[in-house]
Amino acid sequence: MALTREQMAQRVARELQDGFYVNLGIGIPTLVANYVPEGMQVMLQSENGLLGMGTFPSEDEVDADMINAGKQTVTAVKGAAIFDSAQSFAMIRGGHVDLTVLGAFEVDVRGNIASWMIPGKLVKGMGGAMDLVAGADNIIVTMTHASKDGESKLLEHCSLPLTGCGCIRKVLTDLAYLEIEDNAFVLRERAPGVSVEEIVAKTAGKLIVPEHVPEMSF
Repeated sequence: MALTREQMAQRVARELQDGFYVNLGIGIPTLVANYVPEGMQVMLQSENGLLGMGTFPSEDEVDADMINAGKQTVTAVKGAAIFDSAQSFAMIRGGHVDLTVLGAFEVDVRGNIASWMIPGKLVKGMGGAMDLVAGADNIIVTMTHASKDGESKLLEHCSLPLTGCGCIRKVLTDLAYLEIEDNAFVLRERAPGVSVEEIVAKTAGKLIVPEHVPEMSF
């Protein structure tokens, strides 16, 4: 079966390392805050000016003024810092984020990402995505493998306006974890119960399938 949003967040959380500064984008990436391994020291950064996000608050913990970039209420961990967005973007542009987790509409075999607009539809703004893909070396994209109409989001060439070029190396979808190497997607893991054949059928860009592709465990 395809991974749930929570399972996708759990899988991304395995990429965290002690001492990391991590930016979580809007959508599925924000859920990663709930799955930081116990005992691991990770500082989650939000481009609106919060370093040290905690888990989502319970009802009695909600503070309407404590929000992430997606305007969701969050908590802060011990040692958190609050500052203006200029300082936050200076941190991003200066390459001081160890891991960035972003959503996307499309990714292609050259590591290009389209994540900020669909022509003809309401555009809320690009947010911090362009700064994040330009200032980060370690990025994981999380998204569904295909659209609601069944069209692949893993392409030979992105069809939507680009957020960044040649910047993506890791993609986690609801069906698989893939890495981008030599202008191709390389299948590294598959969701429990999802066949290689289904992943191949739903991947439009060049896909390399190793002899053994393990299932993710949860």
